[in-house]
Amino acid sequence: MNTGQAAPGYEPRGAAAGRPGAADPDAASEMEAACAAEAGSEADVPSAAEAGSEADVPSAAEAAGGAGTAATAAGAHPTTCRAREVLQRVGDKWSVLVIDLLGQGTMRFTELHRAIDGITARMLTVTLRGLERDGIVTRTIHPVIPPRVEYALTPMGRTLLDTIGQLVSWTDSHLPEIEAARAAYDARHPAE
Repeated sequence: MNTGQAAPGYEPRGAAAGRPGAADPDAASEMEAACAAEAGSEADVPSAAEAGSEADVPSAAEAAGGAGTAATAAGAHPTTCRAREVLQRVGDKWSVLVIDLLGQGTMRFTELHRAIDGITARMLTVTLRGLERDGIVTRTIHPVIPPRVEYALTPMGRTLLDTIGQLVSWTDSHLPEIEAARAAYDARHPAE
């Protein structure tokens, strides 16, 4: 069982601490506006059949960037709203830390809360619910008094561990360089 001790590097730092996340209302409204605009533009994309003999015109499904499309096969970046929503969830600073910690094993809410410096109970709840909704985390309630709730990664969630582990390791190993670059930048661009 995990002791819930904070792993090195779990303090919010610099730009990562101020980056908008899934709970940021401005980021959420920007995404909603972009998705609404994208949905409107997808309705105007003709299918190959509607376009006549032009074989280069994508179908509406291909224009939407669905799985297995020509755009995906060509190595294009995921641009659909669904892909952006998932990337926003998985790439959120709190989600990265939760997934990394749960990679060590099943944990209770209080263990996660103690292990992640700077996260509020409300933000941890929101993060865990989002990860559970996306099928990355499971929540198990044990019928005891008081109830015991445990969180664990799903098999799909475990597939993220290598990628997230590399990101956390990269961050930890480059912190001195990043802090030096920030200090140099701040010296060249004093706050006004």
